Amino acid sequence: MDAQEQVNKAISALTSFEVSDDQRNERSAMTLLALLGLQSGDSWDKSTNPLLGTRAIMDRIRDEYKVEYKPNTRETIRRFTLHQFVIAGICEENADQPDRPINSPHWNYRITPDALHVFQTFGTPKFDTLVSAFLSTHPSYKSLTEERKNMPKTPVTLPNGQHLNLSPSGQSTLIKAIVEEMLPRFAPGSEIAFIDDTDHKHGVIDSTLLDRLGITIQARAKAPDVIAWDSNHQWLFLMEAASSHGPVDVTRKNELHELFAGQWDKVVLVSCFPTRKIMQKYLALIAWETEAWCEDTPDHMMHFNGSRFMGPYGNPTD
Repeated sequence: MDAQEQVNKAISALTSFEVSDDQRNERSAMTLLALLGLQSGDSWDKSTNPLLGTRAIMDRIRDEYKVEYKPNTRETIRRFTLHQFVIAGICEENADQPDRPINSPHWNYRITPDALHVFQTFGTPKFDTLVSAFLSTHPSYKSLTEERKNMPKTPVTLPNGQHLNLSPSGQSTLIKAIVEEMLPRFAPGSEIAFIDDTDHKHGVIDSTLLDRLGITIQARAKAPDVIAWDSNHQWLFLMEAASSHGPVDVTRKNELHELFAGQWDKVVLVSCFPTRKIMQKYLALIAWETEAWCEDTPDHMMHFNGSRFMGPYGNPTD
């Protein structure tokens, strides 16, 4: 059996598990094979479920299937393959340490024991029966997305003219306002590097820009809702859509400092609210040296102390 035949079998197996169209591809198939520890000539009853980080998964794909992904592809594998595997119950995170910090370099994945038992029977008469039993207790990712496919989406136009359809609920309406109303007023010409959509359909908008800025968002890291780069001022906007959860408070500011330590001298932190009335509930929590913006008064930015109206502050000792 050559490598391509094994990849095709993996796509077939994933199809049986009712993954969505976005996971029925060679990237997801090779990710699955790496997680199962299968080489091109192995039979599926040899499947195992070792603990593997994203880098180790990519290394196995390179060594066995001769496909070398660029470093910034890690985010694509996380958000468009591993994330969906986890939701579907095919894969689990940090089985060795469930409380592992979200920004830990030791974050890992493994095939769940239930799914492993099914994959080990692939190609045998037992497989279809076991897949059906698995899906009766683990809703497939495809079934979860089908529930939302007929709901109206939130259309967003990026500064470069690209159009996105974000999730129909959650923070999407406020994210749309951030991109279309706030940024053109206060950071004209900026580029959108990242949007954390509720469904994670558009988690990475510009992986090349993220790579150029030296930004790596760890799996399940509490990334900002919107990341934008203002090349004119060399400012990195980290924006939180605080419509239902809190703003950039002291705790959140420290979390973002850990995630963006390498870019902190360029960072501008903005808490974004739908209305001033909602913002009033959080006024006492908003961290100093950050900004606040309200969708209902889009021409105004509220500045919380500091030596200038708006801009990066760097580290406290700078």
